[in-house]
Amino acid sequence: MLTMNVGPIALPVPHLLLILSLLFAMLTGWWVGRRSKLNPEAQLFKLLLVALIVARLAFVIAYFDHFRDEPWNAIDIRDGGFIAWPGVLAAVLLGGWMVWRDKTLRKPLGFAMAVGVSVWSFTSLVLHAFEQGTRLPELTLRDQQGNPAALHDYLGKPVVINLWATWCPPCRREMPVLAEAQHNEPDLTFLFVNQGEGERTIGQYLNTHQLGLDNVLLDTGGQLGQLLGSAALPTTLFYDAEGRQVASHLGELSRASLARQLQKLKENDR
Repeated sequence: MLTMNVGPIALPVPHLLLILSLLFAMLTGWWVGRRSKLNPEAQLFKLLLVALIVARLAFVIAYFDHFRDEPWNAIDIRDGGFIAWPGVLAAVLLGGWMVWRDKTLRKPLGFAMAVGVSVWSFTSLVLHAFEQGTRLPELTLRDQQGNPAALHDYLGKPVVINLWATWCPPCRREMPVLAEAQHNEPDLTFLFVNQGEGERTIGQYLNTHQLGLDNVLLDTGGQLGQLLGSAALPTTLFYDAEGRQVASHLGELSRASLARQLQKLKENDR
C-alpha cells in the first residue's frame, strides 16, 4: 500500500509513519513528564523542524547540479526530496544538547526522542522490506492504438512506471522531466500509464504539448493504481529487470528527485 485515505485526502504512507512517530514521541514525553508537569511538546516540534530542514539541505547538496540553474527550486519541497538520516542525526544531536542544558527535560525529552526515533526507524524498515518484496502486477492494458499491452512484456531491463492523468497539475509539471529522462536513459523502459481517461483526451494532450513520449498506456478503469494501493497522482514506481519493486515516489518529481530514484534503480541492477 502506497497511500492511505484519511477522509477525502490520500496521504503517502511514509508521511503517516512520520506523523505516527511524532504522536508516540509526544505521548511518551507527556506521560514521563506528567508528575513534574513538564511536557516537551514544543521541543519535539523544534526537533522535527530541524530534521526536515537538514534532510532537505542534504538532498540539495547531494544533487546540487540539478539546482544550479534554478536555485529557487531548493525550497520547493513538493518533489519530496529529502535524505532522512542526516536530518535524524541533526535532531538527535540538538535534542542531546537540549537535555544537557536543561536537566529537568532529561527524562521526558530523552524518552520521547528515543521512542519517536525507534518507531520511525522500525516502521520505515518494515515499509522498505515490504516494498522490496513487491513485484510488478500481471496486468494487460491497451496502448494508444488499442492493442493489448501486458506489463510483463516490458521486463528485461529496469522499468519506470508513471501513473498520471491530464487533469492532474503535478502530473503535467513533471511530465517534461520524465520525457527528458526517457530520451536520456535508453537502458531504462519508461511506461506512462494514464489513469481513467480515454484515448481522445490523452491524444489531444500529448499532441498539444509535443512531449514525444513512448509507451503511453491506457488504464481507463484505474486498475493499476488499485493493485498498487495508490489513490494519489502522480505516482511513479521503479522496478528492476525481473519485475521486483526497488522504489516508489508519490507526488511530483523534479529532476533532482528523479535522479535520486534512478540512481537507486541502477545501483540495484548492478
